[in-house]
Amino acid sequence: MSMRFRLRVVLLLTIYSLCGPYLRGSETAGSVQKRVYVLPIRDDIMPPMVYLVRRGVKEAMEAKADLLVLDMDTNGGRVDTTREIITILNQFKGDTVTYVNKDAFSAGAYIAVATKKIYMAPESVIGAAAPVILSPGGDGIQAVPDTYEKKMTSAVKAMVRTSAEKNGYNIAVVEAMIDKTKGLIRTNVVNGVTNGVVIAKEGEILTLTNTEAERPYGDPPKPLISSGTIETIDRLLAKLGYGDAVRKDIKPTGVERLAMWINMISPLLLIVGIAGIYIEFKTPGFGLPGIIGIIAFALYFFGGYIAGLSGLEWIAVFLLGLALVALELLVFPGTVALALVGAVLMLVALVMAMVDVYPGMPALPSFKMLKLPLGDLFIAFVGGAMAVWVLSRWLPKTPIYAKLVSRTVSGTSTVAELEQKRKMRVGLTGVAVSSLRPGGKAQFGDEILDVITQGEMIDKGWRVKIVGHSGTEAVVEAAV
Repeated sequence: MSMRFRLRVVLLLTIYSLCGPYLRGSETAGSVQKRVYVLPIRDDIMPPMVYLVRRGVKEAMEAKADLLVLDMDTNGGRVDTTREIITILNQFKGDTVTYVNKDAFSAGAYIAVATKKIYMAPESVIGAAAPVILSPGGDGIQAVPDTYEKKMTSAVKAMVRTSAEKNGYNIAVVEAMIDKTKGLIRTNVVNGVTNGVVIAKEGEILTLTNTEAERPYGDPPKPLISSGTIETIDRLLAKLGYGDAVRKDIKPTGVERLAMWINMISPLLLIVGIAGIYIEFKTPGFGLPGIIGIIAFALYFFGGYIAGLSGLEWIAVFLLGLALVALELLVFPGTVALALVGAVLMLVALVMAMVDVYPGMPALPSFKMLKLPLGDLFIAFVGGAMAVWVLSRWLPKTPIYAKLVSRTVSGTSTVAELEQKRKMRVGLTGVAVSSLRPGGKAQFGDEILDVITQGEMIDKGWRVKIVGHSGTEAVVEAAV
């Protein structure tokens, strides 16, 4: 072996001994570390819970989490809300586990069955899942008519049975928690002898403690519903092989309840926004109507954002559309293309702000996803059109209008002066700078005005004459 070769070997070994730990460390750092998201179900199952769950599931999906844990302690809640929550949980494709930290009654049991595994804390309870009706004041349980009870129980069983079949739970156990007519008798093998064990008598709703829920029955023996009793979530994660995983606990923000109320009145917010922006464009200067309209639209988008439905990108799209419409109306009248593109952008933003899209979904939402926001938008446009019609006829005749236009950008300081200026315009001739169908814009000297004909259509470039005013618009006819 030559001296040169030996020197090369020594040099390579020296480099490896110095850099090896860093290289190995970088490989370890570059390896994918498991991620766990813990989502609290620690309140009544009511609409605000939907927003919390939606936000948590979307965050977990965006982070490509491996495990989603429901930290559960609830007395139950609304069936419709439960159905929404189960639908949201089904969007998560990783492992799902419910940890019953104390109680999983009623709707809590339904949601627990929607996860792949159930573990329970010591002295915890699951079950009593029969549907009930709250009294109108929400302060008690109301007796359910027999016919309605059977119908509601059947619907709930179908919903929960779907989850139980999907996740491998014993359907008879789950149905015994819901339907008091079922009862539950399980076979048990003791010293080779098979016995029938009554777990829940007919006429009783099944409720299980943690020890009862994990007790094995049958041949081969299988636990009723719980995979085991674990003292803490940390120990549960260690048992499942996620002891060293990156853990993220989703925290309630306190605005989920606010989001519920905002989304309930979203069509009204759109109506107010449409009316406010309309009045702003039809009155000189910038004032209260524009501020109210902007606030209404801002609340609409804010509600969608804190509900976990939309991101800030749709607010930007809406503002871009509004800017294009304003440019067409105020700077480039008659362009049409700017207003058309702007209107489309605004419509798309208003709809998408309420579409429930999850990471990994196709870019184009399905009709089912669009149904609710399109319905709200239709209600808003009908209501907005009615509000605009009423305001255009009634507002100019009221003292409120005087306050709205008491200070204009043109320097007119009073309504009386504005009225005098309008009278002076009657008889002026100018040129239509946009097609009048029947409304549009026309230029009189250096001034561009909003105009409307008395029904006839006038093409762009035709000479027109002011014959009066209707609200804030000049009434014109074709000049001879």
